Amino acid sequence: MDRFGSLRERLETALPGLDLREQEPMCRHTSFKVGGPAALMAFPQSGEELSTILKLAREAGVRPFFLGKGSNLLVADQGVEEFVVKIAGGLTDLTLEGETILSVGAGVTLAQAANFAADHSLTGLEFAHGIPGTLGGGVFMNAGAYDGELAQVILSVDCLDEAGEFHRLEKNQLELGYRSSVFTKLPWLITGARLALQKGDESEIRAKMADLAQRRRSKQPLEYPSAGSTFKRPAGHFAGGLIQQCGLKGRSVGGAQVSEKHAGFVINTGGATCQDILDLIRLVRKTVLEETGVELEPEVRMLGIQLDH
Repeated sequence: MDRFGSLRERLETALPGLDLREQEPMCRHTSFKVGGPAALMAFPQSGEELSTILKLAREAGVRPFFLGKGSNLLVADQGVEEFVVKIAGGLTDLTLEGETILSVGAGVTLAQAANFAADHSLTGLEFAHGIPGTLGGGVFMNAGAYDGELAQVILSVDCLDEAGEFHRLEKNQLELGYRSSVFTKLPWLITGARLALQKGDESEIRAKMADLAQRRRSKQPLEYPSAGSTFKRPAGHFAGGLIQQCGLKGRSVGGAQVSEKHAGFVINTGGATCQDILDLIRLVRKTVLEETGVELEPEVRMLGIQLDH
């Protein structure tokens, strides 16, 4: 029996109600709608289940891969020999501490958190309303849009270490940067966060959210599967502008295309494979580097993929 089979037996014994799946197609769990099967996948609903999962995975010598909504992830066509733990669907607590502090579970979508804040006339989270991921994924990447990012509102983050032990990290421990946090190098699982917001006027908050939503719809190819902005913003430039400048807007490889609406997005126009998307990303990076001298760094996380090979 391989290590994943052994881990599955341990999990079934310790957590008989846990949803466990072998060879689960990752195309069902990524916004790109591509990706082969994961060796083993778990769908926990509570912090207690997660703590047990992490302890048993560590004992089995398996390092889990944590997944939110898969809105910033590209997975290899052939699948991955990974134990994937999907947080979206669990950890959905969303409460108010005092008058202005939001306590948000890692499985809550950023849109849900922004709406909850608006319901309570709290401002500061409007920028996050259109970001398609979960709070956990958002903290991991320090997600942002329209001059806002989670670093502006995070007070602290709750997490579990490799042994399933609880920790609360304060903001100064999180190393929040542009699309990065301490969790990009620390293999701990984010379970929730506390966000510090401010009192505002609900109608003004709703109006700002509506305005940002309209701007997003008008400029971004939301009608196609994608992972949002494909590349990080290079210093002194905009990725989409450089790509358009190089004549790559609309360029296709198989079912993957540089969006004609916004060159910063690689989209799945229908039937794209991971390889199509990867080949197009490589083509864009090579062309932009050759023509402008700027090296684009993907913002999209990759699983089972070596970008430069």
